[in-house]
Amino acid sequence: MADPIDLRGAVALIAGGTGGIGRHIVSGLVARGARVHTVSRTAGDTPNHAVADLRSADDVRRVVTGVQEREGRLDIVVNAVGVVAFGDATATSVDTVEELFLTNTFAHIFLCSAALPLMQKGGVIVGISGVAAEQNLPGMAAYGASKAAVRSFNEGFAREARRAGVRVIDARPPHTETGLASRAVAGAPPRFPAGLDPMAVAARIVEAIHDGTTDLPASAFGS
Repeated sequence: MADPIDLRGAVALIAGGTGGIGRHIVSGLVARGARVHTVSRTAGDTPNHAVADLRSADDVRRVVTGVQEREGRLDIVVNAVGVVAFGDATATSVDTVEELFLTNTFAHIFLCSAALPLMQKGGVIVGISGVAAEQNLPGMAAYGASKAAVRSFNEGFAREARRAGVRVIDARPPHTETGLASRAVAGAPPRFPAGLDPMAVAARIVEAIHDGTTDLPASAFGS
């Protein structure tokens, strides 16, 4: 555990802040007094929303720098961006693999790399790799690999960020009812058991940001 962070007045940037988990993270942080900015590829209905393609390192730098310059600080960054695809590895197209890694892995690396130099000591970065980073499944091999790469990056990046006094949390929630599976970039989803409530998952992540948690394995979310 690290030192807790006071969320009142903290400036946060939530990538994917209009999505199933992201929008609840936004609500949770706002309820605790944070000033929250969001970014996604589509328009949002929050006051401080930017449209950008986080698969582009230039777009990421523009958004992160814009928030820091506008607010004078940047305390919290959460990456809740992600896409999924289904199907055996032998049937997964090159385009699908590229989309999975560009969105799930590259965008996360770009966001973390751009944000860290602009953050103050005591700041927090959260990457949501998900349970697939702990246990991959047949029919989801490429997706799981893209998420395992995020977890591996977070592990090494956390040590680098620690030198700047910034905490990195890798969050690995189990299957959550966000509707993401129904918007797969390829393939049809298997029959999943009922997933977790995205509001509860987001609340656990917000609490971890606040209380000094440094890792959120699947077991931390209950069932």
